[in-house]
Amino acid sequence: MPRGAAAFLQNPFALDLRALGLLRMALAAVLLTDLAIRSTDLEAHYANMGVLPLHVLFANCWTPYQFSLHTMSGLWQVQAILFLVAAGFAGALLLGYHTRLMTVLSWLMLVSLQNRNPLILQGGDDLLRMLLFWGIFLPWGRCYSLDAGRKPVPASFTYFSAATVAYIVQLALLYWCTALLKSGPEWTQDGTALYYALSLDQILMPVGRLLYPHSELLRLLTFGAYYTEMLLPFVLFIPFRVAWWRMVFITVLFLFHIGISLTLFVGLFYLINLASLLALLPASALAVLERHGLPPLQRLQQRVTFHTTAWRNRIDQWPRPITLRLEATWQLHRGSRQLLRSLREGLVLGLLVYICWWNVDSVAPTRRLFSDHSRWLGYLFRLDQHWGMFAPTVFKDDGWYILEATTARGRRLDLNRGAAPVNYRKPASVVSLSPNDRWRKYSENYLFINNAYMRPYYCNYLLRIWQERLPTTPIRQLDVVYMKEVSLPNYQVAPPTREVLCTCAPTVPAKP
Repeated sequence: MPRGAAAFLQNPFALDLRALGLLRMALAAVLLTDLAIRSTDLEAHYANMGVLPLHVLFANCWTPYQFSLHTMSGLWQVQAILFLVAAGFAGALLLGYHTRLMTVLSWLMLVSLQNRNPLILQGGDDLLRMLLFWGIFLPWGRCYSLDAGRKPVPASFTYFSAATVAYIVQLALLYWCTALLKSGPEWTQDGTALYYALSLDQILMPVGRLLYPHSELLRLLTFGAYYTEMLLPFVLFIPFRVAWWRMVFITVLFLFHIGISLTLFVGLFYLINLASLLALLPASALAVLERHGLPPLQRLQQRVTFHTTAWRNRIDQWPRPITLRLEATWQLHRGSRQLLRSLREGLVLGLLVYICWWNVDSVAPTRRLFSDHSRWLGYLFRLDQHWGMFAPTVFKDDGWYILEATTARGRRLDLNRGAAPVNYRKPASVVSLSPNDRWRKYSENYLFINNAYMRPYYCNYLLRIWQERLPTTPIRQLDVVYMKEVSLPNYQVAPPTREVLCTCAPTVPAKP
């Protein structure tokens, strides 16, 4: 192929090193935010005294190919140490300190954390994990990093490799598979998918409440969302006017995900998706950012670099009774470097083909294209992915939880509403009953009959927490009640039905 034609075909896959630096910082910030939110439930979600003890995890949610440092202990104190270690790696990644090593370590800690409790994961977690994985092979520490201060400014900010191809294809797969999995008539024929989504009080946000009464608008937005996910990724592969097409892609999806965040409670899902777009920023947009938005960030980086260097110099000047110095010299000839680069590119392309085949199998009607014996690699490195948000149809079993506790004196209290007397009326804001999106996702999984094994552990966890916090008000029995309210078409209202999902009692009978 002529060199000009090859360069023309590479255009859609070339990224700016500065944009890659922004992607790195944004993902590191998301990692730190995720760890901060998760840390509020160390015992509940990651310890043996919580809702998923280790023996239950291994019996029901584990494959022989998975690994997790977080399974080394069932104590929340050990989990706290691991969280601090992961935060340290993410902080170093944010600053761009030993960037590639910190990327690998942050990815390992994220995989370990996600494997510890899969019952609280959502689609955004898959995307975050995959972006970090491809980041291992990207030079996203060449700009806006401490590492960049020790290297000359790149002669060109344009960068192309197999990893940039993988990044672009991964974004396209996310939206294509999301659309292809939405095969229900609510998406493809009736246009009622958003009506049913906004009927779910568990995730309904204020702006969604305002949109809900307008059925024709919801129908238009449903088809708009479906065809945006189906058609928009094609613009990423247009080899001419690449910067213009990328800005179209970024602008549309920025508005798309901001709209989702304002209407539905999706946790960090929208932030992860917004962060994933940053590496697409063209040079023209980055030039504007460097003139107006990035100077404070660059000044902060210079200060951090200055103080880091100062502390290194001070440490080097400390007297040492014993000095141990190890020196290693590793020089690769040009041919050897080229060989290693070719091996790396081949590895990335091979993994990309594997992931594409995995996604094709996920949307295939029979799902037999990918043998079970071939999935070990996906489970080991957590390359497995499924982009099934609101697919194939929107979940219609809406409702809210009542944690109905019967005290030793016969009073019935709802532990989900601050131990107020039990009231079966729908609360004004169902979404506010979940402390965060991790608990919301857990409560969603709690409903499915194939997850019935998890129900007693949640019930007993709640019972134990209550007894520890208020031993003067002993509980005789706790019922995890779901007030099921099926979403009906045309704004019809179904009367809620009371379903007891689990009942538990203290091992020692409560005394009045």
